[in-house]
Amino acid sequence: MAALGSLGAALAVFVSATVALVALRSASDAIAGVGETASERVPFLGGHPPETHAWSRFHARYYVMALLFLAFDMEMVFMYPWAVVFVREGGIALAEMGMFITILLLGVLYAWRERALRWA
Repeated sequence: MAALGSLGAALAVFVSATVALVALRSASDAIAGVGETASERVPFLGGHPPETHAWSRFHARYYVMALLFLAFDMEMVFMYPWAVVFVREGGIALAEMGMFITILLLGVLYAWRERALRWA
């Protein structure tokens, strides 16, 4: 019986989020571009017309760098709570973090070997 109550609460949250999404999207569409001239709707860069399209593609190198950044960012996300656990657990936590950092280091060494870190 308790599962039915939580299912009802989840359904209520889903329905209210969907209604809010539709209402906000409708309001945005209704007021978008009201009172703008054609020259005001053109995107600009420092007052000059853009030379490239806003949807131009980036080189694959940028995506590799972004993924490497996310890998190291996730490492730091896991290291902060680890510091708290390390105080309680001691050597076991140190060994586990050593394995985690070793796996990440192997990934960096592989990327280095494949020349993924070269910019040019």
